Amino acid sequence: MEEIQKLDNQLCFALYVCSKEIIKKYKPLLEPFGLTYTGYITLLALWEQDGVTVKDLGERLFLDSGTLTPVLKKLEASGFVDRNRNKNDERSVTITLTDKGRRTQQSALSIPREMGCTITSNSRFGMDEMSTLLKDLHTVSSVLVDES
Repeated sequence: MEEIQKLDNQLCFALYVCSKEIIKKYKPLLEPFGLTYTGYITLLALWEQDGVTVKDLGERLFLDSGTLTPVLKKLEASGFVDRNRNKNDERSVTITLTDKGRRTQQSALSIPREMGCTITSNSRFGMDEMSTLLKDLHTVSSVLVDES
């Protein structure tokens, strides 16, 4: 077997495993809020910019409407967001945070801190490495998105 074909030499596999394990670590942090990981990243995007269309939110999160719509329905049922159809264009739906959604931002400040501590809790990976990795992942993402 060629080295290039070994599973452990595949960037996609390393990213897949990291993503899966990170999302698993988020689960106990998000449960008290009644959130899934996808619900959480949706709120993160809305905390940055509230009152956006489903289309714009999907582009920001790299999620199609088939994935995002059920998440938004669940967030609405839980009282975090409101979904409002545009009166001039029935196809356009605007998502806005409710009071509960805005209040949750302050309560959820501990989540990224706890995740950072989880990842850096041993001496093998520190904050500097995490910062470098994040920068590198943003670069890789931008290259891949630009090629699409």
